[in-house]
Amino acid sequence: MEIREKLLELADPKYKAFHAKLIPTVPPERILGVRKPALNALAREIEKTPEAEAFLRALPHETYDENALHGALICRMRDFDVALAAAEAFLPYIDNWAVCDMLSPKAFAKNLPALHGKIFCWLQSDRTYTVRFGLVTAMTFFLDGAFAPDLLARAAAVRSEEYYIRMAQAWLFCTALCKQYDAALPYLTQRRLDAWTHNKTIQKCLESYRISPEMKAYLRTLKV
Repeated sequence: MEIREKLLELADPKYKAFHAKLIPTVPPERILGVRKPALNALAREIEKTPEAEAFLRALPHETYDENALHGALICRMRDFDVALAAAEAFLPYIDNWAVCDMLSPKAFAKNLPALHGKIFCWLQSDRTYTVRFGLVTAMTFFLDGAFAPDLLARAAAVRSEEYYIRMAQAWLFCTALCKQYDAALPYLTQRRLDAWTHNKTIQKCLESYRISPEMKAYLRTLKV
C-alpha cells in the first residue's frame, strides 16, 4: 500500500476541519486530517524501509499530512549528519508553522557546535519557515545547559514583517526570559526588538506560568 493510501485510511474528517483553521497558510483541500499520534505511529512503522527512503526523496509532497509524516521520519533519525542533511533538504518545502515546529530531531543534540553554526545560516535565509526553524531550534537547544548568548543577539537582529517569524522571535525571547532572565532582559530594557515583537514578548510572558508575579509587574512597565 502506498503511503498516501495509508494516510487516507488514517484521516479523520472532523480533525481535518479543526486543524485547517489552525494552519491558514495551507489550503483545506491539501489537508487529509491525520492526527499526530497516528502520524508518529506510521513513522515508526515505516522508518528504515525502502518505502520510507523513496518517500523522503519524493519532494515536494502534495498534502500537509505527507509533509508532517516527512518531518516525523526526520525526527526519528539517530545520526546527526543524516538528520541535518534531511532537514536541510526538506526546509525549502515547508509552508506552515505546524510542520516547521514539529521538525526537531533529538539527534541535533549530538553535535551542538555544528548545529550552532547552521542556525546562523538559517536565520539569514529569505524563506519564512527556514528563519522560523532557526529561531525555534535555537530556543529548543540553546537556552538551557548549552546556553548561547550570541544566538539571542542574532535572533534579535532578524527583521521581518512576516507574522510567523515575529511570533517565533517573541516565543524565543519569552522562553529566554523564563530560563536566562538576566541575559534576556536587556533586549527589552534596551529596546533591541522591533516594537511589535517587543510587546508580543511581554504579552507571552504575562501569559506564562513560569514568570513570577513580581517579574510580570515589572515587564508591564516595559511595554512600548
